[in-house]
Amino acid sequence: MDNSLNVTYITFGGHVEVHKYRYLYFVIMFTLYILTISCNLTIVCIIVIHKSLHEPMYIFIAALLINSVLFSTAIYPKLLIDFLSEKQIISYSACLLQWFTYYSLLGSDFFLLSVMAYDRYVSICNPLQYPTIMSKTTVNILLISAWIVPACQVSVPMCLSANKKICNFYLKGIICNSTVHKLHCVTSRMLNIYGLVVFVSAVLFPVLFILFTYTRILVVSYRCQGVRRKAAQTCLPHLLVLFSFSCLSAYDVLLARLEIDFPKTLRLIMALQVVIYHPLFNPIIYGLKMRGIYVHLKMLFCKRV
Repeated sequence: MDNSLNVTYITFGGHVEVHKYRYLYFVIMFTLYILTISCNLTIVCIIVIHKSLHEPMYIFIAALLINSVLFSTAIYPKLLIDFLSEKQIISYSACLLQWFTYYSLLGSDFFLLSVMAYDRYVSICNPLQYPTIMSKTTVNILLISAWIVPACQVSVPMCLSANKKICNFYLKGIICNSTVHKLHCVTSRMLNIYGLVVFVSAVLFPVLFILFTYTRILVVSYRCQGVRRKAAQTCLPHLLVLFSFSCLSAYDVLLARLEIDFPKTLRLIMALQVVIYHPLFNPIIYGLKMRGIYVHLKMLFCKRV
């Protein structure tokens, strides 16, 4: 607590021998940050530039990759500063802002993955009605909702947490995530209930909807051989991203809810997995598995081919 400025600071305790390996950590994470930003923005630019990719599916992919850029930008710069600092601290207000950005973007990702699943369902199962259902207006509404709805959901607990008294000034992790509520002097039952409601509406329902949608697509693909290849080419990347994203999100939720004393090194590795894996995994999967994007990437980097 800084009484002169009336600012509350939180200490990150999840770093492992940061004073010994600070420059190694910094170089590795800085390289990964630049790589993540470059990969995501390259594909976004390809989608924006080429009119053949101005379809709902690719527009939603671009939105998902923009989320990856925003997510990385909310996490990496602070990590890089911490690696070079004597003390790994953050003000409570900045911690809440990082927490808000972290979860609003995660919720936005699940929303976008649900929309992408519905888009594939309409495209494969109702191709004649696809232009009418997935109109430009509908796509714009879905994109705006994908950012506004999760932000509104997360803003409620953030505002409530901002007014709560904190007695613990130490976090076991390296970022402000769901463990922030452990800083409060008194656990709020209302916050826990609201958090459960948000989890069900923003994570569980979208996952169930996605699984139901792709199950319907698989049924139609099995009955109609003509759409099997199309279904495999467009649905597999979405399923791979959903699987990896769900696993990392489950870890993040369980870490806060289960009082398991993980070894410090293991906790750091898992935290870095959440930060690194998903934002870097998305452009690689979509760049290699989506033929429309892959063709333009190949032309960009292998012009002689």
